[in-house]
Amino acid sequence: MSIAITGTGSYIPSLTITNTDFNDHQFLNLDGTAFNHDNKVIIEKFKAITGIEERRYAEKELTTSNLAYFAAEKAIKNAQIDKETLDYIIVAHNFGDITYGQNQGDTLPSLATRVKHQLQIKNPKCVAYDLLFGCPGWLEGMIQANAFIKSGIAKKCLVIGAETLSRVIDDYDRDSMIYSDGAGAAIVEETEDGGEILSHESATFATDEANYLFFGGTYNKSDKNSTNYIKMHGRKIYEFAVTQVPKAMAECLEKSNVPIDDVKKIFIHQANEKMDEAIVKRFFKLCNKEMPEGIMPMSISKLGNSSVATIPTLFDLVRNGKLENQEVKKGDVVIFASVGAGMNVNAMVYRI
Repeated sequence: MSIAITGTGSYIPSLTITNTDFNDHQFLNLDGTAFNHDNKVIIEKFKAITGIEERRYAEKELTTSNLAYFAAEKAIKNAQIDKETLDYIIVAHNFGDITYGQNQGDTLPSLATRVKHQLQIKNPKCVAYDLLFGCPGWLEGMIQANAFIKSGIAKKCLVIGAETLSRVIDDYDRDSMIYSDGAGAAIVEETEDGGEILSHESATFATDEANYLFFGGTYNKSDKNSTNYIKMHGRKIYEFAVTQVPKAMAECLEKSNVPIDDVKKIFIHQANEKMDEAIVKRFFKLCNKEMPEGIMPMSISKLGNSSVATIPTLFDLVRNGKLENQEVKKGDVVIFASVGAGMNVNAMVYRI
């Protein structure tokens, strides 16, 4: 008997926002001054660094919990389970439900409760709760589900990562081009049909790093509105991520007793293409190996950074043969890894 991912699902919003859609934006510096370059140059530099060409935004009538529900439905169907047998529903997010045009997050009731309600699960023993852990939230939910099942208090868990970051961005901040919306979900359960979570690693760095990602005001100093938006210290996050994430991955792999040469894919949080490449290259360097070509599936160029949704969405796409030139097979060993607000890092080694 092992603990495995038996089903996955994702919801990718239909509204595509390309880089050219930002041509008429007024991007400002932190102090409210204008950039010396026009938007064409700003956007070209942005694409060169992040790899993002376009991103997806949620339809106006939908909220984060709606996206989570859509992904959950697909995962339940894919796993071929009775939804009433679920013991836990864990929903990772950052800002709750934000109605289009509003700026206040709604987490009462929890998004997990809302998903359970939309799934029409009657079983009161199916416990639903939210998880706030920054971008690594879905992966931390997977680690918690594994612990619940291993301890014997659960047999089946639904873990979802969902976000609508497009509704908490400052239009005057060029970093607003990074963020997107989406949802991914996985069923985790005891199984005799292969698949196994082999090891995991988590850490929170909150001394100097706690506020690398934060809620702050607009860069438009003439705007007297008190609304806050997602903000980040990009350079500090990059330096932190390329140092701490490879270490977590290496420690996690060592705990799994799996040789580095047996790792077939690395599913890393789709934060920034250049940063992700640097993280994975450093990981292989720590293992005294060169980074193999094609080992790191990427979706950020078309889907942007949807925070907690990036890894489960990416894994679902690859697992179901929907990402060009990428596949996983039964028995393959893969690594999941993420970094985000907290600052939190985590990793998990998994045999499919």
